[in-house]
Amino acid sequence: MDARKIEENVFKIFMIVSLGIVLMSLAIIIGVVVIKGLKFISLEMLTQTSTGGFYIGRSGGILNAIIGSLYLVAGGTAIAFPVSIGVAIFLQKDFASVRVATFFRTILDILWGVPSIVYGVFIYIIMIYIGWGPSLIGGIFALSLVELPIMVRGMDEVLRTVPQTLKESSYALGSTKIETAWKVLRKQAMPGIVSAVFLAFGRGIGDAASILYTSGFSDYIPTSPFDSTAALPTMVYFLATSPSEEVRGKAYAAAFVLILMILFASLISRYLSKKFSKMVVT
Repeated sequence: MDARKIEENVFKIFMIVSLGIVLMSLAIIIGVVVIKGLKFISLEMLTQTSTGGFYIGRSGGILNAIIGSLYLVAGGTAIAFPVSIGVAIFLQKDFASVRVATFFRTILDILWGVPSIVYGVFIYIIMIYIGWGPSLIGGIFALSLVELPIMVRGMDEVLRTVPQTLKESSYALGSTKIETAWKVLRKQAMPGIVSAVFLAFGRGIGDAASILYTSGFSDYIPTSPFDSTAALPTMVYFLATSPSEEVRGKAYAAAFVLILMILFASLISRYLSKKFSKMVVT
């Protein structure tokens, strides 16, 4: 048999095995969470707040953690988005030199790989310095730092795919760089921008380390940015090691709800990307 044909078959087998490992791992994780968490899901659990402090009460539900997670990730995404779109546009060759853009992309790649607990500790130190305790606003700032490099790099990559001819046509019609960035780059890259935002959203809503010290914990729904707040990831962290089966069941139920929220965000991302794809000039 031809050596190139053998090489091709080997790599096909390697790809199929790799895909199988990924799918099997995903199926096992979701299967365990669903099997162990689904039986503990009830209307009462979804509509009641926790009891007992550190969420360890056997009674009560996870409503405060659901609302807290949405508050945290919505706030973090809202802060990260305008900064990210500005930085991503700046990194394009119409604004920054290749050397400068390469430097900042390298920094962003490093920041993407930094463990999220580092961001949490950094924000926590600042909070201590200015006299804040664990709070919703602290968790929001920590998550915004976690999401920022993910969002910027995602937007940057999709902006780089916009054809240079479109930008040159815009310049030829008298548009400035800013007008071209807003009216041409933004519209052409909108499907990818949406995907980058929801990618960062999914990363933020599932992160526990960055909010472990900054947002604290609470059995109640926060009414102020300076109130401590519960979140689904930290709830899972605290409940999973409990000796009580009922309490551990709440951990699996919280994890199940968290997976559903990420799935829902993914579906919204796909819908919006498809919708905005109609604006793209091909």
